[in-house]
Amino acid sequence: MDDLAHEETIDGLNKRGEGVAHAHVVPLALPGERVRWDGQRLTILTVSPDRAKPICRYFGDCGGCAAQHMSPRLYSEWKRDSLVAALARAGVEAEVGALIDAHGAGRRRATFHARFHSHGREDVGFMRARAHEIVDIDECPLFAPEMAGAIEAARALAGELRGLAKPLDIQATASLTGLDFDLRGSGSLEAVERRKLARAAETLDLARVSNHGEIVVERRAPTVAFGRARAILPPGGFLQATIAGEEVLASGATAAFAGARRVADLFCGAGAFALRLAASHEVFAADFDAAAVRALERASGEARGLRAIQAVARDLFQRPLRPEELEPFDAVLFDPPRAGALAQARALGESRVPVVVAISCNVDSFARDARLLIDGGYAVESITPLDQFRFSPHVEILATFRRPRAKRRPRGVLG
Repeated sequence: MDDLAHEETIDGLNKRGEGVAHAHVVPLALPGERVRWDGQRLTILTVSPDRAKPICRYFGDCGGCAAQHMSPRLYSEWKRDSLVAALARAGVEAEVGALIDAHGAGRRRATFHARFHSHGREDVGFMRARAHEIVDIDECPLFAPEMAGAIEAARALAGELRGLAKPLDIQATASLTGLDFDLRGSGSLEAVERRKLARAAETLDLARVSNHGEIVVERRAPTVAFGRARAILPPGGFLQATIAGEEVLASGATAAFAGARRVADLFCGAGAFALRLAASHEVFAADFDAAAVRALERASGEARGLRAIQAVARDLFQRPLRPEELEPFDAVLFDPPRAGALAQARALGESRVPVVVAISCNVDSFARDARLLIDGGYAVESITPLDQFRFSPHVEILATFRRPRAKRRPRGVLG
């Protein structure tokens, strides 16, 4: 046994949801509990009143969830506190709202991992907590009903590629037309593997199967609803984890943009927000993913009752919209990947756009970008944490920043 093999009282939780006692980390322990921990086995000597019964039989082994053992009160405080702490580290003083439940009907997408064994079987599931192994799972209580059959289908698809013996990541997405899968890790496929996957898709009644973003078979175009529009997702394309989360974020942006005529949606993806905003605003949309931009353009062309949408493929990490390019807009929304929008936030801070809505799934990059906006003269109107990644350490964030009223230059033309 190591030096943790003795009794300790848990002082708090870290951002991963693990108990902390002095400098020691004790997985699955809660604040106030007296525990014995030897580095592998946890014995709870005094149980916290905030300890809850996990809803999943895999909890503790599967690394997908970190907090099923927390009471709703402790859970909400822990998630909100992770955002508060990140803002404090960035020197941002702002009120943070209460955590909003945005789980809704459940997760509509997941990435499974498959690892093959020499004796001819495979493990398909999620990574084990604090390890590099796979927990082979048969169910997940966090999935939306539309994800029914996703695990079985992922296992079947992995089985068709068993001969490759390469670890696979299998992204499953529930669409209006059925399950959509994108496989990563196999490299290019020979004709025989493609035929196997096509037959499996037919047997399993899958909408589409792709490999590294290249369509192997498309039986039905995977379609999602973005407001009144319908978009066909590109293979492996980004989508908010839950429908409820997407709707809360879109409603927040719509409310913040009231009275704006022309708005920009940066890091727009396939148009989850742009297509909704176009119901009442002229929209400029940009994203580095050209396939997603094409999906947005097609959806906007087929939808009725929308105002004009100009969509372009542009790497906003390397080529952010400059302050003079931002001048035509009454409001801007940005929803970048986890790395955040460093260059674009800096340019917004130098602009005179009246309203900025920031959406993020990473508390640290959000806090950094918020600091840039505040340094540029914006005031925080609201910061709200959302929980669409239930029981995980991840927090979705919706924030509105406003610039004090100032005379604006005549509208220009976006270059």
